[in-house]
Amino acid sequence: MMERQDVLVLGSGAAGLAAALEAAAFADVTILTKAQPDASATAWAQGGVAAVLDPGDTFGDHIADTLRTGAGLCDPAVVEAIVTEGPGRIAALRQLGARFNELEGEAAGVKASLALTREGGHSARRIVYMGDHTGQEIHRVLWEAVRAHPRIRLVSNVMAVDFIRADAGRSAASRGQGPVIGVYGLDEAKGTVRTYLARATVVATGGAGKVYRYTSNPDVATGDGIAMAHRAGACIENMEFFQFHPTCLYHPQAKNFLVSEALRGEGAILRLPTGEAFMQRYDPAGELAPRDVVARAIDSELKRLGIDYVLLDITHKPAPWLKERFPTIYARCLDFGIDITQEPIPVVPAAHYLCGGIKCTADGQTTVPGLWAIGEAASTGLHGANRLASNSLLEGLVCAHLAGKPLKDWLQTAPLPSHAPAWDPGSAVPSDEAVIVHHNWDELRLCMWNYVGIVRSTKRLERAKRRIDMLEQEIRAYYWEHLVTRDLLELRNIALIARLIVDCAVSRRESRGLHYMMDYPLSRPAG
Repeated sequence: MMERQDVLVLGSGAAGLAAALEAAAFADVTILTKAQPDASATAWAQGGVAAVLDPGDTFGDHIADTLRTGAGLCDPAVVEAIVTEGPGRIAALRQLGARFNELEGEAAGVKASLALTREGGHSARRIVYMGDHTGQEIHRVLWEAVRAHPRIRLVSNVMAVDFIRADAGRSAASRGQGPVIGVYGLDEAKGTVRTYLARATVVATGGAGKVYRYTSNPDVATGDGIAMAHRAGACIENMEFFQFHPTCLYHPQAKNFLVSEALRGEGAILRLPTGEAFMQRYDPAGELAPRDVVARAIDSELKRLGIDYVLLDITHKPAPWLKERFPTIYARCLDFGIDITQEPIPVVPAAHYLCGGIKCTADGQTTVPGLWAIGEAASTGLHGANRLASNSLLEGLVCAHLAGKPLKDWLQTAPLPSHAPAWDPGSAVPSDEAVIVHHNWDELRLCMWNYVGIVRSTKRLERAKRRIDMLEQEIRAYYWEHLVTRDLLELRNIALIARLIVDCAVSRRESRGLHYMMDYPLSRPAG
């Protein structure tokens, strides 16, 4: 079956929903999401959105903090464009009904009513938040606006398989070299692949944390949009820069639970099991050092002492304040028998955020006509070699807004596609050995964790590359022999993501930002 729409948005996180709302002002929009709308990383985000709202803060300071954290690889023009749009996006969210923490009494003043916190790498308090569930609040208001909009339709539980490119000309050599005109999408319930044609396609599929064994990401984070864009010929860059969040809850029954950086922003101290604080030995900023520094420090202590976790201690704060400021973290830790008002939290680093992705401009335009990228799937130049805390939601919201104009301009001349090759399963048959998919999935993620993690070496990367090459061959053969399923498609995508990460890491013979090489511990001179 074939469907046609003006704009097709892949993903239902903040970036996808915000992009859909922008496009719906001048076009009919369909959002495809491979699970339910709230399964995105946005709904999991605890921290907040970085924006210059305090009278004592400046755009220049936010820009400088972002550039410093990005370790020389940020695009200054992009950083300026995104940072200066931040206050406007916060205002737009509040207009939609978003509720953020506010100052009370005399501290509120006349204008600056929003409470602001500070996180690692920031020189000022500029994080707008709602308790410790800011992402959930942002997703709520965007989703309500999307659901009420007459020109937006949501199709859930349909996973995009691959992009469709039009023919650029009449010659055989030009086949599939034109603009992207839609996607093939797997309807998981029916087991059928449908064709979704569009005049413009927006990738907002999020990150790829599931490529690692331990991650703070939801299960949907398998790098689908990036893998599809690579197969369609789009430029992919900076995949070696994978941010590991320093503090995820360490507990045998806990899965993917991140302990917000905002705790450290409010004074939490990292300690060894002996009670010794250790971050000052690694950075003068201590617990408020950038995430890559904190993650490597914890990793170093784990390896040095042969321990499984370190402790995050905020017991010196008043219990009533902790329960009010961090209600989600307090309740979740209590589920596992940890009272954060009385005892420190056991934590370990985990894969958290991909700073690279589909190369694009700040307004989402990729190297392939008809294809836009927004949010974590995109590489705009904002993050460089390391993302500054709470700049991610900022980027998704701002870039979705900036994409409105070029999308509108594109639609004025792009025709509504009328035809595409039908999905052809060939001689593929249903799988009778799903265990192979799960085995390769586990092996791939463990390989990435062991050899392409927080600290790398040429030898480790070469070992990972050999194993990933073998796994990709097995997966490719399995893909062509069997009918597609979501598990198989996700495995195919994370295998490609793993190879792209390794290839980028091998080619960068230096240590910079999130990419730390034991045999190249120094950064190369700029230029």
